[in-house]
Amino acid sequence: MVGALEALISQGHGGERVAKRQRSATLLDLDILDCPICCEGLTCPIFQPMENILESILVTCPNDMFGCTESFLYGKKSTHEEECIFSLCSCPSLDCEYSGRYEDLYDHYKLTHISNSYWTTNCFRSSIPYKAPMLISDKIQITRVYEKKILFAVQCFRESCGVYVTVSCIAPSAPEVGQFSYQISYTVDEHTMVYRSPQMKRVRKVSFETPQENFMLIPHNLLRSELLDIKLSIVETSNQE
Repeated sequence: MVGALEALISQGHGGERVAKRQRSATLLDLDILDCPICCEGLTCPIFQPMENILESILVTCPNDMFGCTESFLYGKKSTHEEECIFSLCSCPSLDCEYSGRYEDLYDHYKLTHISNSYWTTNCFRSSIPYKAPMLISDKIQITRVYEKKILFAVQCFRESCGVYVTVSCIAPSAPEVGQFSYQISYTVDEHTMVYRSPQMKRVRKVSFETPQENFMLIPHNLLRSELLDIKLSIVETSNQE
């Protein structure tokens, strides 16, 4: 059985690029189209056996046009897309509609949004603490680990109880990307706050909503200006013994 599914949309340099084609699906067992009670062929309306149908349809990855060759049961579609190394990631710049593989996003951001001087200074080797001062009003700062072509978003959110600070990795949850932990430290008046996260969240699109977990909260009484004097350390945990 062949069905037509959604069109794929991607963005590239020079504006939006739209690629449309039909996706094919293969039904592995035609017997599931028979009624489990009377054993006759199914006709509309259908009330019960859709779970069996979803578990018997083999589909290709929607990222096949970008290089993925995986096939899987239709019910596993969302899980695979979250972990597919070819899944598209969105540019964190608010006025940019580019999306691409995380490695291509790295090159795009470097060429399109960052001056060479800033890009050179705003990089560091993993596990080595890195000075990352940022203005609260900027809300987001993009940085990178020296050894890998991955962008990391450092974000701050001003709320009534203080300023939330969090870090996320802009990449799919693919094993090839690796897993990361991070540590943020904030010093003011010789007092230091430290927040350690054992696992950094990986996102394909940066959210600008105040996080509900995995953040450091700096209370207002420890803020002295718009400038957050923070240090950041990122460790690739999947490579640790």
